[in-house]
Amino acid sequence: MAKIAIDPVTRIEGHLRLEAQVENGRVVDAWSSSTMFRGMELILRGRDPRDAWVFAQRICGVCTTVHALASVRAVEDALGIQIPDNARLLRNIIASTLDIQDHVVHFYHLHALDWVDIVSALKADPAKTAELAQSISDWPKSTAGYFKATQERIQRFVDSGQLGIFANAYWGHPAYQLPAEANLMAVAHYLEALDWQREMVKIHAIIGGKNPHPQTFLVGGMASPVDPNTQKAINTGRIAQMRALAQQALEFVSKVYIPDLLAIASFYKDWAGIGGGVGNYMSYGEYPLSGDKSAASMWAPPGVILNKAVGSPPAAVDQAKVAEYVTHSWYSYASGDEAGLHPWKGETEPNYTGPKPPFDWLTTEGKYSWLKTPRYDDAPMEVGPLARTLIAYAAGRPRTVEVVNSVLGQLGVGAEALFSTLGRTGARGIETLLMCEQLLGWIEELSANMGRGDLAIHNSEKWNPASWPKEAEGWGYTEAPRGALGHWVRIVDGKIANYQCVVPTTWNGSPRDAKGVRGPYESSLIDTPVADLEQPLEILRTVHSFDPCMACSVHVVNSRGVEVNRIVVTK
Repeated sequence: MAKIAIDPVTRIEGHLRLEAQVENGRVVDAWSSSTMFRGMELILRGRDPRDAWVFAQRICGVCTTVHALASVRAVEDALGIQIPDNARLLRNIIASTLDIQDHVVHFYHLHALDWVDIVSALKADPAKTAELAQSISDWPKSTAGYFKATQERIQRFVDSGQLGIFANAYWGHPAYQLPAEANLMAVAHYLEALDWQREMVKIHAIIGGKNPHPQTFLVGGMASPVDPNTQKAINTGRIAQMRALAQQALEFVSKVYIPDLLAIASFYKDWAGIGGGVGNYMSYGEYPLSGDKSAASMWAPPGVILNKAVGSPPAAVDQAKVAEYVTHSWYSYASGDEAGLHPWKGETEPNYTGPKPPFDWLTTEGKYSWLKTPRYDDAPMEVGPLARTLIAYAAGRPRTVEVVNSVLGQLGVGAEALFSTLGRTGARGIETLLMCEQLLGWIEELSANMGRGDLAIHNSEKWNPASWPKEAEGWGYTEAPRGALGHWVRIVDGKIANYQCVVPTTWNGSPRDAKGVRGPYESSLIDTPVADLEQPLEILRTVHSFDPCMACSVHVVNSRGVEVNRIVVTK
């Protein structure tokens, strides 16, 4: 029996620590801990609720727009505000652009190095790499000269002794299975995706003024004027620019991302049986297709699946069933730490009882994380692209069913492969392809509205606080790239009396609840193989498949004593 600690796990987005017990080369127990303090809810108290989205959006510099969207929706829900159709479309375009860009960045820049051995690419034959790439896609850059230039670029990194973005990994690890040519192809596309993602988010600059943190959200709609007759608004020229960027995105995703995903997955089919997790999935739903807020009107349908039951329609989501526990979290509730609280009654009272950093081990029998523990009807839930894809699949959405079945068929695996690390990674790619197709539709809808003279972007009917009730409560939701995101607000006398965010990584990365039930990260690691305790690549592979974002989950950090990277092993 050995115990290992990996700290930090995430490459970019905050501080995540994992501790795992390993026996006979397999994980038998695991603990997930965020080592940063969460405090955004405290900052929002007493502020004008119409300003909340500006602060909430600063929760994270990566998945920025989702907090703005959930925040304005929470206030609109509290005050009973309906938004114009153009605001719906503008929000859909901004949110889907983020999802597409974020998913591609995750696959290539945050997760691919768990599957791809960069150093092995130096041994590849560029001509054979071109043959491989051309056999799976007609992407025009797939030439021997292109791959040779990429290989020379990698060699310069190695020769300099400064691997830069490729420095922190376990090159040569026995868990890497790709041939050298597949590694070279993936590295080339890794570098290409860096340029592509910069182009993709220009849509945010067109609609929102900038990225990150677009500036045009408003309670009641948007502040992005639409008018084909002025250069000071989104006009026909801007529509054409967004259309071109969306088409470029669809081409890259369909001809580079999806072929790479299938090629890499074909060498890791054993991972279709690893990393399944809790088996419960939830989505709040997103991308309204009309002003109707029903489940049927959502492009990504809401729903709950329990015990992997995708053979029947998902159950409806009831936000009243959400509760957060702090039994194993560094917080205290006035009523006691064993009962959960609904976010409208939520409390954010820090109570750090852990070891003083730097430390070797957490006291995992007690409180061990700055993440709270959300539960839906007392059950742990996995959220994210896999949850959304499974729910759309179970709901019988035709295009989702078609693409999922096509991917499963090409890999030669059954539907049970979806409940795994490989399935989680594949679902993200499937969702990206479907979203690229849909994004073009929303741009055309906006263009059609403008052509009919429908230029409304904001409903100011209830903008004056004098028209508000003395007390009001609202729930705002969205499906962030990483999963179900909810903001809950309580307004008293025109000011925020309480504000709580329950974010995707809080759902997925949560510590145990009051009954000792593991969260999705912890559960997914059980029975994961570990070939080398000093290089736990397999653990990273599964956790990275969730795309952790600790910055969203906890928002303030004291950096004193924080180490850059540390793996501790005890036997």
